[in-house]
Amino acid sequence: MQAIQIIVKGNWGHFKRPETNNNPLTHDFITKTALIGMIGAVLGYEREEMKSLFPQLSDDLLYGVELLQPVKKISWGFTSRTAFKPWESGTPKYFEFLKNPSFKILIALKEDNKSAAIFTQFMNAIKQEEAFFTPVLGWHNCPADLSWNSEGSVQYFQEKGKKIEMKCFVSNQHAIKMEGTEIFRLGFENIPTYQNNDFWNLPERYEKVIYPDAGNAIKVEGAFYQYSQNNEKETWWLI
Repeated sequence: MQAIQIIVKGNWGHFKRPETNNNPLTHDFITKTALIGMIGAVLGYEREEMKSLFPQLSDDLLYGVELLQPVKKISWGFTSRTAFKPWESGTPKYFEFLKNPSFKILIALKEDNKSAAIFTQFMNAIKQEEAFFTPVLGWHNCPADLSWNSEGSVQYFQEKGKKIEMKCFVSNQHAIKMEGTEIFRLGFENIPTYQNNDFWNLPERYEKVIYPDAGNAIKVEGAFYQYSQNNEKETWWLI
């Protein structure tokens, strides 16, 4: 499968957890659905056009995330007021933001699907540092900086009993093989991977993942994807 790696970072980010409406919390890293929205912004798709592209790209693309900076969260307070009577007292709300988020993202195109042209257009736009709309890290007041990293291919492997090192998130179905001397933070997330044409993240398409803190690798047994570019190879888990 054709694949690319990009670097995505910014000063702030917020990828809203759907179960926290009053005082929203954020996922620890960019979700697949947020990435698809970012692809649409780079290529200039309007909201109505994205209605059909969200389910299409959810099925046609695979993605993985490696943290380049540790997860740091900060809560900010805002006063919410109505547009009709902005002078009246508002409701205080608190939003959780990621501070200085930075990710390496691997995006793979499944073979024989109708999203090949979009994948190629996005790849070329990142290479040329072009974007039609400003890409954001979840919120429109959290602009994202996108940069090119590499281009290659991925291949799926399933080798029983083989210990694999990965710096990205892995499935909760992987068997973790930590050594006694290794001490670093592991994070746990339940992330959306599919959005339908009503902009709804389907609950049954959430994926539970485990990830190591930035700069560390997690040792697991189970299936993996091998990313190859030039003579270099990396192991990833993609969803």
